[in-house]
Amino acid sequence: MEKVRVNLGPGYDICIGEGILSGLGPALNEYGLSPKTLLVSNSSVDKLYGDKVSRSLEKAGFTVAREVIPDGEEHKNLQTASRLFDAAAAARLDRRSAVVALGGGVTGDMAGFVAATYLRGLPLVQAPTTLLAQVDSSIGGKVAVNHARGKNLIGAFHQPLLVWSDLETLQTLPYRELLTGLAENIKHGIIADTSLFYYIRDSLAAILAASHASVAEMAARSCRVKVGVVEQDELEQGLRAVLNLGHTFGHAVESVTGYCRYRHGEAVALGIAAASRLSHSLGILPEHDLKEIISLLERAGLPVSGTGLTPGELYEALAYDKKVVAGEIRFVLPVKIGKAEVFQGLQQEDILQAFRTVC
Repeated sequence: MEKVRVNLGPGYDICIGEGILSGLGPALNEYGLSPKTLLVSNSSVDKLYGDKVSRSLEKAGFTVAREVIPDGEEHKNLQTASRLFDAAAAARLDRRSAVVALGGGVTGDMAGFVAATYLRGLPLVQAPTTLLAQVDSSIGGKVAVNHARGKNLIGAFHQPLLVWSDLETLQTLPYRELLTGLAENIKHGIIADTSLFYYIRDSLAAILAASHASVAEMAARSCRVKVGVVEQDELEQGLRAVLNLGHTFGHAVESVTGYCRYRHGEAVALGIAAASRLSHSLGILPEHDLKEIISLLERAGLPVSGTGLTPGELYEALAYDKKVVAGEIRFVLPVKIGKAEVFQGLQQEDILQAFRTVC
């Protein structure tokens, strides 16, 4: 098992290993938690791993209430959160009761939002089962639900007690979901780690084949990128915004398509392509780096353009982006492979042209 330490609040570990799910219960015994525990998962993940995690927790002395939520971004809303609040109340959780999120980014966000708000805050344990969640959404404390007007508009910052990432779960991950997680790894390379970007490029075949060694190396390096950023800016007041490369455009794509057409990572890939092309058109990103970025996304099987999207509609969706300040949209743009910066004051026509490149 490899551990990556996150020095936020009292601090917590990201534990990365293979076949470690059955060890989650004993690991939690070290934290002085209440026996009452809420295990949250979605229907597909619960069938695969719900019994294994429940047995681990119960053998360690925990009483487990299991709640299975619908799968999919379209269910990441207050209605689903209300179900989880009801489950927490029925289980009579107290302030030392852990909420365990077993699943991908949607499950982690939903369970995290409930943990952050029920009884004004419960311990959260992230047990991510997708590549995207293992390297991105389970780390850094962002938890949220969607609103009809935009993605993740209702949320909080709530750091987990522990992140427990079992790479063995990637063996049952649908190929499309593997790709959506790969987009976030590529993003981490673009914003802060040139060597990670080129490692993914050169090891792509092994990564796409879910080779344990290659994925473990990529995941650990990607986690360190995110940890290095969030430790400096926990509440996204400045530097942490660079983690949103591709997300301003990508969230607009998800919003106008009802969170149904594209997986999150696919929308982020579209956003990375648009942001990179915009940066190049503004004379910021060198042409060689642009070609490398677009080439890697394409070779990975991620979209760099889509159909049925309208630039004007996407632009209107930007008004509800969380990074809008005083009515001005802020964009994260790559400066070169390995560095990104936040820009504001961009012209509407430049933004619309960027959208046209992905429509």
